[in-house]
Amino acid sequence: MAQLSITSFVTLDGVMQAPGGPAEDPSGGFELGGWSVPYGDDDFGRFISEVFERAGAFLLGRRTYEIFAGYWPKVTDPADPVASRLNSLPKYVVSTTLEKADWEGTTIVRGDLAKEIAALKERTDGELQVHGSGALAHFLMAHDLIDTFNVLTFPVVLGTGRRLFANGAVPTAFRHTGGRTTAAGVAINTYELAGRPEYGTY
Repeated sequence: MAQLSITSFVTLDGVMQAPGGPAEDPSGGFELGGWSVPYGDDDFGRFISEVFERAGAFLLGRRTYEIFAGYWPKVTDPADPVASRLNSLPKYVVSTTLEKADWEGTTIVRGDLAKEIAALKERTDGELQVHGSGALAHFLMAHDLIDTFNVLTFPVVLGTGRRLFANGAVPTAFRHTGGRTTAAGVAINTYELAGRPEYGTY
């Protein structure tokens, strides 16, 4: 069975919206897109390459899928560690509104999502990877379907935008399994699912 991993870029105040460019996701009037770009150094690139090398398939929310599908099919360099995997491996997009998906190798996932995603984990070799896809991440957390969380925290505060963990997120505990900091100051931490939080008092 595949491990399901999520890789998320967040600001210090938890915003995950439009890290890659001003036009990436302006929904809700968001005008601060592209905030991760100044920190994209060699250390960052190495980590991203390591993540994509482990991929067996990709599971994406509709918005992230449409952003990716508008860019990555045009990157045809076979040596590109991200494009080569995204363009060649199976892609599953979770959507109730998407009628067709033209990016080669894409299947639209509908119906009982928890059951469908559990089945995807069963039949995928390598990691079943989620990138971005905030609403999908919330759903996966609520159903204990996440095995590994890669959280890349960038040294910037925006004060507005969609957050990875908003009010209403299911209380979930994780175990820290790895960490590094890039030369540009991005804190990269990896966590594994550990069930529900425990509580105490000081």
